[in-house]
Amino acid sequence: MNSRLRFGLIGAGRIGPVHAETLAFRVSQAQLVAVADVNPSAAQAVASRYNIPRILSSGSDMIADPEIDAVAICSPTDTHADLIVAAAKAGKHIFCEKPISLSLKEIDRSLAAVESAGVKLQVGFNRRFDSNFLRVRQAVVSGEIGTPNLFHIVSRDPFPPPLTYLRPSGGIFLDMMVHDFDMAHFLIGDEVEEVFAAGAVLVDPGFAGEDDFDTAVVLLRFRGGAIGTIDNSRKSTFGYDQRVEILGSKGKIASENRYPNQVMVSGEKCVYSDLPYNFFMQRYTDSFTAEIQAFTEAVLEDKPIPVTGAESRMPVVMALAARKSSQENRPVRIREVAA
Repeated sequence: MNSRLRFGLIGAGRIGPVHAETLAFRVSQAQLVAVADVNPSAAQAVASRYNIPRILSSGSDMIADPEIDAVAICSPTDTHADLIVAAAKAGKHIFCEKPISLSLKEIDRSLAAVESAGVKLQVGFNRRFDSNFLRVRQAVVSGEIGTPNLFHIVSRDPFPPPLTYLRPSGGIFLDMMVHDFDMAHFLIGDEVEEVFAAGAVLVDPGFAGEDDFDTAVVLLRFRGGAIGTIDNSRKSTFGYDQRVEILGSKGKIASENRYPNQVMVSGEKCVYSDLPYNFFMQRYTDSFTAEIQAFTEAVLEDKPIPVTGAESRMPVVMALAARKSSQENRPVRIREVAA
């Protein structure tokens, strides 16, 4: 293989440009050589902005190209499984945005194809690479705060997505909270056994028409006895709200929001700071870079993948359990949906 990993980017929409910028400017061992999107103008815009030399008409053309070593799949979720299977059969290494699929059957089909082909697959749960959350994980692993008893994850978007985005996304549990399910499993380092979820439409009445929630809370029970909560909202007026707290037998550790600066303004009646970062593109820039760097090194140096396809299955199981719980208004055991 070349000294640089030659990437093709499939999908130039919401997350595609984020990874395009990372691949083009931030990972020296990566080379972004082509982009494909069903919308030619979107592909052209990304190619022009990030100096991508070739625009291909489809993901199939990308996968068939012998000049491409790895594909970054950033297309809609319902296309992921077929693209993974095709890329694996073509011998391409694969970085795929979360989740692989909304269907466990399709996830398992994808994982089987990857295993059969012997290629590497990493799934884009980028928050595992955030320095704040890594410090929280370190405190748990090292025993610094003792045995985890309680944890809380807050994840709130600054504004809701368009309703057209919701339709193929799987809804708040599979699209938004799936990141938090992964973080819960990653930070605590234990298996979730039971999920109880409640949701509401409190931000935009249009969510009800899409059979979705814009506000949700989930209670998790872990095998080792810890209890956790996750709360999501599609609208946080003060910016992108991303916080974690874990209470252990010896103390607690908490991660607060990130800000563009650390300036405090003191006046006669109040002390205040500027608002936190406004959305994921700014808040998680470093973690997006770190995950692509890790994937690139794993392929070039034949290292283990840090977020495998198998690991990415459990957050989807938890999301499906949460959806079932909200529909049936009862706790749902993970084993009810894991098969």
